[in-house]
Amino acid sequence: MSEGEELIGTGEPPPPARAPAGQGGATGDGLAGKTVVVTGASRGIGLEVARMMVDAGAWVGMVARSREPLAAAAAEVGGHAIPGDVGEPGGVHALATYVTELLGDAPDVLVSSAGAFALARIADTDPADFERLIAVNLRGPFLLVRAFLPLMLRRRSGHLIHVGSVAGRAAYAENGAYSASKFGLRGMHEVLLQEVRGTGVRATLVEPAATDTTLWDAIDAGAHPGLPARAAMLRAEDVARVVVFAAGQPRHVQIPTIAVEAAG
Repeated sequence: MSEGEELIGTGEPPPPARAPAGQGGATGDGLAGKTVVVTGASRGIGLEVARMMVDAGAWVGMVARSREPLAAAAAEVGGHAIPGDVGEPGGVHALATYVTELLGDAPDVLVSSAGAFALARIADTDPADFERLIAVNLRGPFLLVRAFLPLMLRRRSGHLIHVGSVAGRAAYAENGAYSASKFGLRGMHEVLLQEVRGTGVRATLVEPAATDTTLWDAIDAGAHPGLPARAAMLRAEDVARVVVFAAGQPRHVQIPTIAVEAAG
């Protein structure tokens, strides 16, 4: 049995039964009273998204593989911890089953922010690293869309937000595996936009430039002199604000793609 199949959510129970589909809150706009699931929520961008969503009045399910850090993060921000591996079909199936039973439906907003990162020239890239980045950065979002989109389409509302990267639209040396995953995510998102048009379901791709998170801790900056200094990078909260901005738009507003970069 995989980790994802042993899901045990912890935290506050979900809110009372939702208003009619797409009518969260008094006007149908904003985030108060909405249900949100955020992956990669134990740290970095995902954690900051969860924090800001809770602050905006949403119920937030926080998903990550690491149980103890996730539990601590959820307790800190007031979210609902849901440990699981979104890079594997069994993990996503267990997550979707748990969330839909807990909420009685798909969440109003799904934010896919789980991410993996590595640097190596293509000729030096370990196939296992390539597979890991594809699993986390591309297969995971695909599996999550496949799990929750049918329910969103049925009720004619929902918002799928993916955190991509500048490396999904521009080529950088030593980013072969990472760019393959992020270019793939951008391509899937573009197709998704076409497939949900007119259904009431929205999709947004947020593409940040380099962002200072713990993903950089394992990178030896001295071995990669072309990298930006971490002090000059975006902060996780910068990207999170953009995600929350997109999620809080009125239902008639679609923001297909947002590129985010540090000024200067």
